[in-house]
Amino acid sequence: MKREKGLLIVLSGPAGVGKGTVCGALRKQDTAIEYSVSATTRKPRAGEEHGVNYFFKSREEFKEMIQNDALLEWAEYVGNFYGTPIDYVRETIDAGRDIILEIEVQGAQKVRKAFPEGVFIFLAPPSLKELRDRIVGRGTETEDIINERMHVAKEEIDLMRMYDYVVENDEVELAVERIKAIVTAEHCRRERLKYQELVEVKK
Repeated sequence: MKREKGLLIVLSGPAGVGKGTVCGALRKQDTAIEYSVSATTRKPRAGEEHGVNYFFKSREEFKEMIQNDALLEWAEYVGNFYGTPIDYVRETIDAGRDIILEIEVQGAQKVRKAFPEGVFIFLAPPSLKELRDRIVGRGTETEDIINERMHVAKEEIDLMRMYDYVVENDEVELAVERIKAIVTAEHCRRERLKYQELVEVKK
């Protein structure tokens, strides 16, 4: 049996929950999953590279991508734009390879409308206190921004019901194993497989 297309895996959750860390650990273990690099207008953090972690764009460049329909989804989050370049995503799926999008909750809602067959995973924190501690630990946001992120996080957690799966990021290694189990199970879904050759009756 063969599958026609790759999986579109969407991983999202509140800021500070560890989406980037979990995706990085997943990629190290499973090289078969492609990683979609998002575009953003926020400034690079220490250690981040253009074209590896994000495509860092000016607001003018990002708005031009919107006008040219070059994004699968985009959203404005805490004063910055984030979006997913569409061409690479489509090419990867059509070639039968899996691809994972690490995006904000707003963006995930838009992808759900465009690709309802995708696999949507919500990465959840063990608690709101733990989430706040992680954001504070970054040392990159002001107190006002932290409070705004926490307010948004509560609203995003309420949207957990829109996802297919919820994975708690209590430990990165455990979260990665849970995501790998989800991907394996999704590959076994009947509607994703070409099985007609097993039931055809030769005349």
